[in-house]
Amino acid sequence: MNLKNITFTSDGFLLKGTLHLPETDLPPVVIGSHGLLSTGESPKQIALARECSAHGIAYFRFDHRGCGQSEGVFNEVTSLEARCNDLISAAKAIQLQKGIGDRIGLFGSSMGGAVCMVVAAALNVKALVIYASPVRSTSVTAAAMAKTDDTDAIQPLFIQRLPVWDISETLKRLHHIFILHGDSDVLVPPANAHEIYTKTNYPKKLSIQKGGDHRMSKKKHQEDFVRQAALWFKKWMVDCD
Repeated sequence: MNLKNITFTSDGFLLKGTLHLPETDLPPVVIGSHGLLSTGESPKQIALARECSAHGIAYFRFDHRGCGQSEGVFNEVTSLEARCNDLISAAKAIQLQKGIGDRIGLFGSSMGGAVCMVVAAALNVKALVIYASPVRSTSVTAAAMAKTDDTDAIQPLFIQRLPVWDISETLKRLHHIFILHGDSDVLVPPANAHEIYTKTNYPKKLSIQKGGDHRMSKKKHQEDFVRQAALWFKKWMVDCD
């Protein structure tokens, strides 16, 4: 596996990411969208990138505007619309890279999952994996008001600044989607996962991690996630020929 640093622009912001390239000619590529307070250096994404590479799939992880090494002030530039624009720009940048195939998959964690679901149809993705993803911003806002260890850091941001959004109408356009969620997630209730599964189309799969939290803090859950997610991408992006 080779690593390549990629820079691209989105709405005038310079964004940075890392492309994981397997030893495969014209591999399909999965693009990751991280959670609200995370970055492209998320351990989940790094582990998934390595596992995808082992199956002959490239993986691109990047920092959304205002996060990590990308330009922008987080509190001023963060919104669902902005992150959707970032993901679309990332896909365009990767499609211009030499040696990459034309099949695209998406992975999104938490808010990143909502971003992926919004743009999936526009990018004609072949496979989609989401983890702990909300359907509505209000579900996260309500949990933030409870002030748990997971929500203290984001409470002011969600309550005072982020606009309300609802992507439920988007769900009926989605297919080839694998939904993972922890049944003990207090930030984004698992009811979101059940709603996504009910309203999306086949092929689809739902996996609920028993005792799983929003951060996927248990090692076994992390290992199961990486294995299952990579196999889902392999099934619909490699084995489908």
